[in-house]
Amino acid sequence: MTEHIYKQFDADLEAIRSGVLQMGGLVESQVANAITGLKNADKALIEKVIAGDHRINLLEVEIDEACSQLIAKRQPAASDLRSVIGAMKTVTDLERIGDEAKKIAKAARRLHSGDLPYTPKVDVSHAATIAQEMLRKALDSFARSDVTLAPEIAHKDDEVDTAFEGITRQLITYMMEDPRTISNSLETLFIAKSIERIGDHAVNISEYVIYMAHGRDVRYAGTAAVEQEAAKERTRG
Repeated sequence: MTEHIYKQFDADLEAIRSGVLQMGGLVESQVANAITGLKNADKALIEKVIAGDHRINLLEVEIDEACSQLIAKRQPAASDLRSVIGAMKTVTDLERIGDEAKKIAKAARRLHSGDLPYTPKVDVSHAATIAQEMLRKALDSFARSDVTLAPEIAHKDDEVDTAFEGITRQLITYMMEDPRTISNSLETLFIAKSIERIGDHAVNISEYVIYMAHGRDVRYAGTAAVEQEAAKERTRG
């Protein structure tokens, strides 16, 4: 590439990165609003989340198209190509997090459909707080190309998984003791599963950052591989 083409590529790539972070901020808001709507029986907020999912879908399409055009026009290689691929993968996971926020909102709508607010027998707020923190750190990692946050995100995912298992056990107990709770307990279980999946997608995003920065695909490689890449970065620093 000539210097002019390099500058144009960098500008195009930065526009894509900005779009990813814009989408990430919107997804964060969707998740936060879904959890708040559930907790406070805020029907207006719940409906806002459901309606807002369309914007996330549009952003995914826009960013994917920008990435495809950039690859076709500039034919990037090595780290430049990884940056574009990483952005495309990240928006896929962000869109799926948006889907989970919408699922939570729809379950909250069903739980709070009566005249009186529904009081859940099992609290999912602790798991939700951890998952939201994971998402925030994953987006921070993407924004700063900081692979050192990945191990913390991976360990937080273990906490979310443990919380989900505990919620599941409690809900099964309630359903066995009182079949009248089955319908609402299942809705709560669906919400907990969506929270658990949000954590999984946050882990994915942090792993894409490692791929973009170091060229190593650590998906399915385990936490040890993630920690190894983070240690490399600290050594370089």
